[in-house]
Amino acid sequence: MTFQPTGPYLGSQPVPPVQSLPQRGMRDIVHGPAVASGASATSPRDQVTTELAQRYELLKHLGAPTTACEELDELARDLATQAGFLYGFVNLFLEERQTFVGLHQPPTESGYVVLGRTMSLDHGWCPEVMARKKALPLHDVHASPRFSGNSVVDAVGIRSYFGAPIIHDSGTVLGTVCVIDPEKRPLSEARRLRDIVINASAQAMDRIAHSPGR
Repeated sequence: MTFQPTGPYLGSQPVPPVQSLPQRGMRDIVHGPAVASGASATSPRDQVTTELAQRYELLKHLGAPTTACEELDELARDLATQAGFLYGFVNLFLEERQTFVGLHQPPTESGYVVLGRTMSLDHGWCPEVMARKKALPLHDVHASPRFSGNSVVDAVGIRSYFGAPIIHDSGTVLGTVCVIDPEKRPLSEARRLRDIVINASAQAMDRIAHSPGR
């Protein structure tokens, strides 16, 4: 039996094209560093708003796809195949949700969970990758109390996650690439899998930068 999450967790709502930064309230997806005494204070919300504005501006400049993209679906498939994972993603962080512009997953009849193209900004481990701006290797999510409690673990039953940020030369983080799987991986495999997603993130940035929309 397959499961199609909807609502605030995962859904399949159409994603509007990037035009400009919407003027609605933002959700904190990146937490700024503590401000030293005497330094000018910038609230986490202000930092999130600034980073999101930079992301939208860059996505618009690049003509980047903000809906399902066949070329990025192929990259997600190649990533999952190389890593030996069931699911692969190329993920952009937009104002209200994460959007899987590249997605590979088991076929509907496989019996595994079937995912939509969007997810809430605070679900999964990709928000942590966005904040860290570096790869996050989790060979067994239950090995770390910090990462074991997660909506993805509960709804999809994921045991392993490897993700890396998609970073433009300007330093702007556009999103992530990642693989997830219901089976944990040996710790000895962590470095190899981390390197795979890091390499895929560079490929994703290259394909976005040279997308047909430019």
